[in-house]
Order: sequence, then structure tokens, then C-alpha cells
Amino acid sequence: MMTYLAVALGGALGAMSRYWLYNSWSKLAENPFPYITLFVNVIGSLLIGIVFVLLVERGELGLEWRNVINVGFLGAFTTFSTFSLDALGLFEQGQIAMALVYILSSVLVCILAAWLGITLTRLIF
Repeated sequence: MMTYLAVALGGALGAMSRYWLYNSWSKLAENPFPYITLFVNVIGSLLIGIVFVLLVERGELGLEWRNVINVGFLGAFTTFSTFSLDALGLFEQGQIAMALVYILSSVLVCILAAWLGITLTRLIF
């Protein structure tokens, strides 16, 4: 039961963090390119790389923390469903090139961010 509560707390913190970013950068939200969603997903990918090394490879924190951070916080913070809706919206608006750039940049940059998180954390720790 405590694990569920901890994951829920992590999820609440992740969702509030994403909401804060959207509100803080509301000027970017007016742009047709979904910069905020891309940024959130890249940061989430970087963080999951860091968490992977610290929690899985190094075992520095227990499984409970992995659930709180990965499932709770990062699950609520990152926005794959929003990414999907943003991409579909660009397609529906006839902005095919922008949609394709968004999809490719999201996938490639997020994978690069996860790799960077893993690589840097391995070097530091």
C-alpha cells in the first residue's frame, strides 16, 4: 500500500512540474511547433537515463525509489500522449513537414538525451 502512495506522490509531483513548465513558458505555447512538449520529453529522457544508472546499474537506491521516480514522477512528467496529439494536430492543420520534423526530433533527441544521461552519470559516479 505504501508503494502505491509513494508512486502517486511521485506522479503528483511530476504532473505539477509539467504544469508549471507549461504555465511558465506559455508564450512558447502560442507557437505552432510544440516546443514545451518536446522539452519536457527530452528532459524526462535525460532523467530516466540518470535514474537508470543510479538505481539499476549502481543499485544506490531501492526498487521503491525506482517506482516513485520512473513510474510516478517521470510517468506523469513526460507527455507521450500529448506528443501524439500535437503531432496529429500538425498533420490535420496541413503542416506535414513540421509534423515530421517534430516526430523525428522528438524521438531522436529523446533517445540522445537518455544516452547522455546514462553516459554522464556513469562518468560521474
